[in-house]
Amino acid sequence: MQELAVPTRSRVQLVDITSHVQAAVAQEGITDGVCHVAVPHTTAGVTLNENADPDVTADIIAVLDGLVPRRDDYRHVEGNSDSHVKASLMGFTATIPVAGGRLVLGTWQAVYFCEFDGPRRRRCLVTAVGK
Repeated sequence: MQELAVPTRSRVQLVDITSHVQAAVAQEGITDGVCHVAVPHTTAGVTLNENADPDVTADIIAVLDGLVPRRDDYRHVEGNSDSHVKASLMGFTATIPVAGGRLVLGTWQAVYFCEFDGPRRRRCLVTAVGK
């Protein structure tokens, strides 16, 4: 297992970590199998989505903010309740096939670390299993 450090710069941010995940798979020496990406935080997540147009990540953030706005009337009163809900909606894990030592992603796909309570220094765990 490889541990990636993911520094974030703002409260809500989608960070493209594809190259770091690919490097972790290469370090594990797996040519064919699966890569499992896990985020061990309750206010951050992981997803796969388009990396060609930055408006896509802006739209994702805008929709999540509309669905789960930051407000003061949540029962969890630490000020980051919306972050917990957004992270749960995105999910904490992703599984990606590996073939020929490379992540098998669509033409426009990327792996995104989803920060909802930053800025912080976060962790992302990458496990590659196969042959």
